[in-house]
Amino acid sequence: MNHLSLSASKHLLKPQPSKTQSSVVLLLLNHQFSTDSDPNPNPKPSKQPHEDDSLVTLVVQLLESDEKDWNLDQLRHLLFSDSDAAPSPRSLFRITRRLNTSSKALKFFDYVSENVATSPDSAAATASLSSSFQAVLELTKREPNSRTRLFDMYKMAKERNIPVNMGAAVLLVRSLGFAGMVDEAVNVFNGLDPALKNTHLRNVVIDVLLKWGRVDDALKVLDKMFDPNAEFRVDSVTGDIVLSSLLKREQRGRRVSDEDIVGLVQKFGEHGVFPDSLKLTKLITSLCRNRNTNRAWDVLQYVINSGGAVETACCNALLTGLGRVNDFKRMNVLMVKMKEMDILPDVVTIGIVINFLCKSRRVDEALELFERMSGGGEKTDGISAEPDEIMYNTLIDGLCKVGRQEEGLRLMEKMRLQDGCAPNTVTYNSLIDGFNKVGDIERGRELYDQMKEEGIPPSVVTLNTLVDGLCKHGRLNSALEFLNEMQRDGIKGNATTYTMLITSFCNVNNIGMAMELFEQMLSSGCSTDAKVYYCLISGLSQARRMDDANIVVSKLKEAGFSLDVIAFNVLINGFCKTKKLEKVHEMIQEMETAGVKPDSITYNTLISYLCSAGELTTAHRVLSKMINEGLVPTVFTFGSLIHAYCLKGDTYKAMKIFRDMGSKWSAPPNTVVYNILIDSLCKNNEVDVALSLMDSMKNKGVRPNTLTFNAMFKGLKENNLLEKAFKLMDQMIEQACNPDYITMEILTEWLSAVGETEKLRRFVQGYEVAASTA
Repeated sequence: MNHLSLSASKHLLKPQPSKTQSSVVLLLLNHQFSTDSDPNPNPKPSKQPHEDDSLVTLVVQLLESDEKDWNLDQLRHLLFSDSDAAPSPRSLFRITRRLNTSSKALKFFDYVSENVATSPDSAAATASLSSSFQAVLELTKREPNSRTRLFDMYKMAKERNIPVNMGAAVLLVRSLGFAGMVDEAVNVFNGLDPALKNTHLRNVVIDVLLKWGRVDDALKVLDKMFDPNAEFRVDSVTGDIVLSSLLKREQRGRRVSDEDIVGLVQKFGEHGVFPDSLKLTKLITSLCRNRNTNRAWDVLQYVINSGGAVETACCNALLTGLGRVNDFKRMNVLMVKMKEMDILPDVVTIGIVINFLCKSRRVDEALELFERMSGGGEKTDGISAEPDEIMYNTLIDGLCKVGRQEEGLRLMEKMRLQDGCAPNTVTYNSLIDGFNKVGDIERGRELYDQMKEEGIPPSVVTLNTLVDGLCKHGRLNSALEFLNEMQRDGIKGNATTYTMLITSFCNVNNIGMAMELFEQMLSSGCSTDAKVYYCLISGLSQARRMDDANIVVSKLKEAGFSLDVIAFNVLINGFCKTKKLEKVHEMIQEMETAGVKPDSITYNTLISYLCSAGELTTAHRVLSKMINEGLVPTVFTFGSLIHAYCLKGDTYKAMKIFRDMGSKWSAPPNTVVYNILIDSLCKNNEVDVALSLMDSMKNKGVRPNTLTFNAMFKGLKENNLLEKAFKLMDQMIEQACNPDYITMEILTEWLSAVGETEKLRRFVQGYEVAASTA
């Protein structure tokens, strides 16, 4: 049966009343007689509330029967017999809504539509129909699968020119929007009389649009509400809806930037609407997290200066952001502003300030604030709170980081006396780390034993702190023993633990133990990261155990990690040193496949290897590719080429590259490059050129070392250039460049042979004088 048809229900209505209907008629007749007996000929006043309630009850009782048993005559007597006192819109709304089903309510609405059409008061008739239609929608909304039926009813109302009132409009927009029928909800809104599009309804539309990611459409509706000439403007509910949605970390549709949200806050502020504490805190936190602390500062200042409410939480969020960038000046300004506005700092506020003072190593200022807060010194107004464990731990950690471990211990004892506070794992971890950093490993171990005696459970951080201290002081076996002890107590090592141990054993060339630890880590099911693999690959490559390095690379890939450019460079260097050129090519190809771009170290490693292998043509090709990739050659790059040419005795090409370094590439030569050239030039009997390079070193501020002078002394000896050797000997003393056994061997043999032992004696004596003066 088509519920939208009026005529379809007429033949179902019987003229004879049932027993229930008879009682209703009797009530109706009694009511009617009393009305007729009223001698007052004047128009009757509108029904009183109790009369309205009676009418609703009578009609609902009449309509309780099945739809086909309705008696239209009785219904007409109740509702429309008195043309001067037609049922109010409120009565019709209540009657319709109390009918059990939407189908029955719709039939009643059809009946009302037919009877009010002849009403002389068209405004009252329209209001009655709108109210009854709203009730039909409410009943429909409660029933299953109502989405499309709601919109069909709206279209029916449009076809019949039945105006949708405010209640029905809100219901339609919200229900359709909730069901995801956003376009339909927008159509309802757009089709309404402008007078109905008040702030409340616009808020509902904006809420629906934002919920489904239609951000730009929502902002268009909002812009009209921001118009100073608009009839319906934004209110606090608008602000809550908009800012709540846009400040969500995960939202549908276009992401609105922090800057745009700040602009919206300012626009709302122009209408006297400000974000509440929660939303303002979220916005400030987001701005600070995105390193836009200046904008966060501006937002809070704007809200304060515009008269918006600001609470401690908002200030705490900004203090945190300012602390991260070490902006203590503005932190102080904000604290003063809080005092002026009677915004009381809480324990979180003080904790934030103390935390960042400690991180910036301004521990004395942090301690002063702590004393003022806890009543240990002269209090400042507005700063009064009970310190908690976090604050104590922050201060203890700060003291330990600046080497004041004993003060940290005393503060821990004070912590024990504070109600509700007691040292915990974090407290002991900070103290153990502090003593480790100053090399007092035994004191750290004593603290570990103390925390166990007190029943404070150690954590993996405790383990890593002690292992790190032991490893850094070369006590690797003790570190291993401690790891085993902790594991027996149920504390397993993590990736950080094994990375420290593996790196330390690789550094002392104990690759066997490093590999054993690596296998132990894998077999224990420890969650690993790429760093531990990189450390082992580096250690194996340095030890030239490239087969084992390959095995670790395979395990790295099995674990779901991939090589980065640093790891590739380590492997390429290892394969170059072991002269496995085919593996070098394999690594280069794998880099290209993986999309890892070679860097300067990659190219320098290849160029160095090719130069040492005498493949200078290929080395120059690699250099050209390096330049084409936009990488600038370094002194190491040119040094490899210069060394290769010097080994070949081609000092001409070596000097050409040397000159290009400073003029063409802005890579000034260092002492090593000068030494290579000076040594080669002296060996080729080009002593004058070598001496000119010594002058160049002086002019360019490059300090010669013992190797430089040794190379020159050899060249000068071969050419018996004594006077120039004497000048260099004086220069060596002036520059406090200590001779080694090679220097003394060259000069002793040469000067003794030519009878200049006195010069040699003064040369040695010059160093003795210089040493005593120093």
